[in-house]
Amino acid sequence: MKKQELIHLHGLLAEVHTQIEAWEDEQIGLAEYNELGVRPTSIHKSKTDHKAAVFKLAKGITGAMREAEPEPIAPQAD
Repeated sequence: MKKQELIHLHGLLAEVHTQIEAWEDEQIGLAEYNELGVRPTSIHKSKTDHKAAVFKLAKGITGAMREAEPEPIAPQAD
């Protein structure tokens, strides 16, 4: 994945994070992500930094979703 694509993905995940917090009215624990200090607008940071940030952000989002929905939902066809 190119750096520009990774930055775009980082921005999209940041928007997902913002939406989840708006819907749930609570903060998602993203201490590991915040410690990195890399934001989607940090275009001067390296590709590796953005990759680490994407993984930490995705981990935080999925962790929050697991807490909200502890039982997996079985897929169903209409």
